[in-house]
Amino acid sequence: MFEGNMTQTHPVVSAAWLQQHLENPGIAIVDCRFSLMEPAVGQQQYSQSHIPGAHYLDLNQDLSGPVGQHGGRHPLPDPVLLAEKLSALGIDSEGPAGPTLVVAYDDARFAYAARLWWLLRYLGHDRVAVLDGGWSGWLATGYGTTEVIPKPKPGHFIPQVRSDHVVDIEAVKKLRDQPGAVLIDSREGDRYRGEREPIDPVAGHIPGAVNYPWQEVSDGQGYIRAIEEQKQHWAQVQTDDPIVVYCGSGVTACVNLLSLELAGITTGKLYAGSWSDWCSWL
Repeated sequence: MFEGNMTQTHPVVSAAWLQQHLENPGIAIVDCRFSLMEPAVGQQQYSQSHIPGAHYLDLNQDLSGPVGQHGGRHPLPDPVLLAEKLSALGIDSEGPAGPTLVVAYDDARFAYAARLWWLLRYLGHDRVAVLDGGWSGWLATGYGTTEVIPKPKPGHFIPQVRSDHVVDIEAVKKLRDQPGAVLIDSREGDRYRGEREPIDPVAGHIPGAVNYPWQEVSDGQGYIRAIEEQKQHWAQVQTDDPIVVYCGSGVTACVNLLSLELAGITTGKLYAGSWSDWCSWL
């Protein structure tokens, strides 16, 4: 976990570290709380109470693009539009003081914070981390909260899209003919096995996929598991290339991509449309 100086970047920061750096102008905090079943809840929760200085980004409105017949339930947002929103939060991709360090948090074991973490890296911004323990962990420490919405401050975010971080359905279809490739389904085991499907119209998984549920990355309280545990978790795929990760709609798969990064595995790619895209063609 990152506890060092501001010149370093680590995918995870602690509540204690963030508390010590709340006044640092080189840090932008983003509240990503959300509920798939009640989409308005995250914004409401943020309005009532949040970490001082935190801005809010909504999964549906900000961190996803318009939904079509295909492409999944949470298509990637337009890079230019997202860059404009990031700039409005005071986030700089470069400048005299260097890139802004973005710290994202949620209250769902990184499910939505990791989406922002991945998106920023996809847009070429590596100075991003998630808050260990999330909102619940922050409250458990007794650190302060506020209802005050921070005033916008101008930033300058220039997206530099890393197109090799993402794959589409055609690339996924070719994986089985690609030596060394592995396809990872990040959903719960019963959804992977097709025993339960609460959201999408078709149950099951993409042929050839192996199951690594995203919840295994953290403990029940939403704290990231130790680095050695992350490495052991991915031991069976550490030499595979590429590693393509999907979930229901390309959101919680980002938690597994975060875990792969912590384990020192950098070959992970996101199938952004995920199962909701795949099954739309069945």
